[in-house]
Amino acid sequence: MKKILLGLVIGATLLFAFQTCQDDKEDKSILEENSMLIQQEITNVSKLVVTEGHFAEVYNYKDSKELFGPLLRAEKKALVVVNADVTVAYDLSKINFEIDEATKTVKINSIPDAEINLNPDFEYYDVTADYLNQFDAADYNKIKKTVKASLMKKVEASALRTNAENRLISELQKFYILTNSMGWRLAYQEQTIESLDGLQVIKP
Repeated sequence: MKKILLGLVIGATLLFAFQTCQDDKEDKSILEENSMLIQQEITNVSKLVVTEGHFAEVYNYKDSKELFGPLLRAEKKALVVVNADVTVAYDLSKINFEIDEATKTVKINSIPDAEINLNPDFEYYDVTADYLNQFDAADYNKIKKTVKASLMKKVEASALRTNAENRLISELQKFYILTNSMGWRLAYQEQTIESLDGLQVIKP
């Protein structure tokens, strides 16, 4: 009788251990599948978020050169009209993130900086130059450099960058919805994102 009871106890123990191992394998398999799914979905979400704008600039270019002292000057000037298409973009494929299966956490470590692209179209009017101070490639390069710097200041002072940041947050909401729906949590650096509004802490 004792042998039968001992056998039953051993059998039950082995069955319990086997069942526990099976459950652990299933849990681990589900965890790995969820991790792969999250990574795949984040990759699918990753795209270029672009905000577009248009700017105009009118620039008066003047240059004078002293000849034989200050009494004689050779001058050149031009009126430059510039129309520029501007884009502010975030390449979400460059987001640095990691997946922690142990804590079921997707951690965003960093967001790529905005990529600002200027595509200016230059039109030159009233171009005049003295014989001894002609326009050359250096003048045109100087004009382009000056105008681009001025346009960049306009972009920074406009709502274009803010609009782009708002669109970035809108895309990142998909990350939060995805992780939250699967019972995972989303974190930015060391801060857990508790709600959609919490995404506002994310800064490129």
